[in-house]
Amino acid sequence: MRRFDVTIVGELNLDLILYGVPEEIPRERELLASDLNLTLGSSSAIVAHNLSSLGSRVGFASCVGSDSFGELAMARLAAARVDVSKVAVLPRRKTGLTVIMQRDSWRNMLTYPGTISDLRIEDLDLEYLASARHFHLSSYYLQRGLQADIPTLFKKMKSAGLTTSLDCNDDPDENWQGGIREALQHVDIFLPNAREAMNLTKTHDAQSAAKALAEIVPLVVVKLGAEGAIARRGEETWSSPALKLQVIDPVGAGDSFNAGFLHEYFKGSDVQTCLAAGNLAGALSVTRAGGTEAFRDQSHREQFLKERRVS
Repeated sequence: MRRFDVTIVGELNLDLILYGVPEEIPRERELLASDLNLTLGSSSAIVAHNLSSLGSRVGFASCVGSDSFGELAMARLAAARVDVSKVAVLPRRKTGLTVIMQRDSWRNMLTYPGTISDLRIEDLDLEYLASARHFHLSSYYLQRGLQADIPTLFKKMKSAGLTTSLDCNDDPDENWQGGIREALQHVDIFLPNAREAMNLTKTHDAQSAAKALAEIVPLVVVKLGAEGAIARRGEETWSSPALKLQVIDPVGAGDSFNAGFLHEYFKGSDVQTCLAAGNLAGALSVTRAGGTEAFRDQSHREQFLKERRVS
């Protein structure tokens, strides 16, 4: 029996979310936000935290700085029963931070990378990573120290008998290259959102993007936000609508979708059920501020999922 259901490699940092930010921010002005939240951030860590909260056995490999931000990020993961024994604490380095300025219907995100760019393949315990049934990596374009070796990493995990998944997340440089197509040759499930999928394929709609990506990856899952999600395997296609509910905070909804989808995938469920589970987890996420807060509240999480259980 494998030690973990999934091992995850990626970034670990906090999110500072500011709400009620003015639409425009002029120079040399002191402006006011209406609220704030300091919470566990980063795509990789949100997926790990929420997968573990749903009941999956999760091992996590990353690095943080020797500061209070790193301590808090690791504590949040450990509290969710994620194994953080392979998270390195780098002396004299600062943990990354993302500042999210949230408006009513859109947001700005400004990230200080800190240790996000420091992770390298020689820092990873490949035997530890291979002690799972599945391997996942997030934020391909932020892993600048690791990026050149990501195809090799995926290939090694596949050779060890693991299934694999990738969420590329955004490319701050807007190049959408960097060897990702080579990495995708060794990925079983690709989980971009619609914008990312269209940028990668230079198409103009999510369906076309999914079709193009399905020529490379066995299973492509494209997140459509309020419209739900679609999936494609060869010529087979699936779709699943999003749940209709009041959105408190959209931060981390896509990462929470990944957690819900993969948790159901580990059970051996079919694609349609996995899509519904992903949408359910994404919906749970938006009921609290930040990408993990709804999952941290055990009674809220269990009641929400019980009332809307995937059939």
